Amino acid sequence: QVQLVESGGGLVQAGGSLRLSCAASGSIGSITSMGWYRQAPGKQRELVKTITTGGRTNFADSVNGRFTIFEGSAKNTVYLQMNSLKPEDTAVYYCNAHAYNGRYTREYWGQGTQVTVSS
Repeated sequence: QVQLVESGGGLVQAGGSLRLSCAASGSIGSITSMGWYRQAPGKQRELVKTITTGGRTNFADSVNGRFTIFEGSAKNTVYLQMNSLKPEDTAVYYCNAHAYNGRYTREYWGQGTQVTVSS
């Protein structure tokens, strides 16, 4: 089992920056990737940016060049640095992790943190 706790959301003006953090606990040695998804009102949840334990990233074109994902020194925390924020970035941001237990991969989600970008 893996538990994910997010923090760092809030209200920011367009052009501003926010940093989200996600701390994993539990079977963190089984984690193969961590990252962020978001869901805006009336829309489906979508990929923002993820990183594997090997350092490979996957991201949405809409955030390329603006959002950076990186691991903390403790390796059980990932951060999403969001710069040049736009009103269309407004959404609930969810931390996501995949963990492999030797037989299958399981997906975990955090509770979500609201990011609101005002124009």
